[in-house]
Amino acid sequence: MCRICDARAGISRRGVLAGSVTAAAAGASGLFMPGAARAQTADAPAETGAPGRRILIRGGHVMSMDDEVGDLEGGDVLIEGSEIVEIGHDIEADDAEVIDASGRIVMPGFIDTHHHQFQTALRGFLADGILFDDGTPEGSRNYLDYILGRFSGVYRPEDVRINELFGSLSQLDSGVTTVLDVSQIHNSPEHSDAAIEGLAAARRRSVFGYFEGQGEGAEYPQDARRIREQHFPGDDGLMTMIMGGEIYLPDGHEAAWELGRELDLKIAYHVVGALGMAEPFEALATSGAVTSDHILIHMTGMTDAAWEGVRDAGAHVSLAVPIEMQMRHGTPPLLKMQEMGMAPSLSTDVECTMTADFFTQMRATLTLQRMFVNEMALDGVEERPRMLTARDVLRYATIEGARGLGLEGRTGSLAPGKQADILILDAEAINVAPLNNVPGAVVTLMERNNVETVLVAGEIRKWQGVMQDVDLGALRGELTASRDHLFEAAGIDRALFEG
Repeated sequence: MCRICDARAGISRRGVLAGSVTAAAAGASGLFMPGAARAQTADAPAETGAPGRRILIRGGHVMSMDDEVGDLEGGDVLIEGSEIVEIGHDIEADDAEVIDASGRIVMPGFIDTHHHQFQTALRGFLADGILFDDGTPEGSRNYLDYILGRFSGVYRPEDVRINELFGSLSQLDSGVTTVLDVSQIHNSPEHSDAAIEGLAAARRRSVFGYFEGQGEGAEYPQDARRIREQHFPGDDGLMTMIMGGEIYLPDGHEAAWELGRELDLKIAYHVVGALGMAEPFEALATSGAVTSDHILIHMTGMTDAAWEGVRDAGAHVSLAVPIEMQMRHGTPPLLKMQEMGMAPSLSTDVECTMTADFFTQMRATLTLQRMFVNEMALDGVEERPRMLTARDVLRYATIEGARGLGLEGRTGSLAPGKQADILILDAEAINVAPLNNVPGAVVTLMERNNVETVLVAGEIRKWQGVMQDVDLGALRGELTASRDHLFEAAGIDRALFEG
């Protein structure tokens, strides 16, 4: 008998069973009964986010992601209107409505720096697909041919709106309070306006990425002037704008980049070596054309010279680790970024292939990087990169995303003067309790269901597990109708069980 078995042999099986029965009987009025759940407030506090409205989040484990504020066990966060005004212990605010956060983690909302939200109705369709047809057997079902080649051209403005809105609400539900929407669906000015309308209707912090479209009605990039003037005359609102400027465009990227600079916008674009971008991007990066206002998506398969140019320019890199691994973009450059002394943000990319929740993004990033370093350790490599920690990837998911989007003065961490983009996470839930380590619990244990309450600019958008001011049934019906149109118009069978 093994040592463990031998050590346990003296335990009476009858005693164990008797104890189990007793515990089960006790649990009938506790663990397995609805009354054991945390008492739910019938309604969320009213008029949150309004000027002068004060809300006090009381007694939570505050992980601020701010170096000066730090972490507070059993701390308080006081909000007035849209802003955080104080963080500390035992804050006195008799005029504030109190949210009991005991047993909860209080932290900044997640920031997604690259999400094609117009594809929400195509969720899961390309779960087994790769990026492009590379001549391999699996390459026949690929993103470029199906999503951009067949689906994108048949979107109507109403499809764009409901896809943007539903995708935004879904991410809010999972704790993503800020997004850069890479909306490559600007087939007409009406499509652009519909994308903006859908983003705005979600009442989430959104960065509208004005990228290319297709068809005779497309007015990219010149329509950026109208969009900037009409929808984004300032840069201090809940929604802001970024210019898309892909280096692979048939007519080149120069006009988009020039227009972005004219309109004082950051410029974002995909950089994927597998698509033949390594050589042209190296030329751009080493010539000084890449600047600190650039957001580079993926950066897979790039040369050392290109990386040096990007680092020296102070450009930002957004990684979509699960998608890069799944769709053959190339190895996510986590180790290269460490070598360069750079910190990425995280992004979800496309829901046609992978979920857009950030717990998946963080876990994939943590486990992949640690796999690389663990293999080095097992192979006897003495000089190896530092292993990432849960707090490292939380920084990628919050403050680094804010920095990449130029929003670090407003969001990405909890500090007085910043916007109240806040998550209250249930650390007493069955998949987390008992709480032993806050960063570890968020990154390695939690899921969407742990996101209990979500605030954006002080407004409660999700309250104790329920989305606010949303008729999800009606919106789901609109999204399903959009899905049906897209598949029919593209001539594609959903093939529900194939794959």
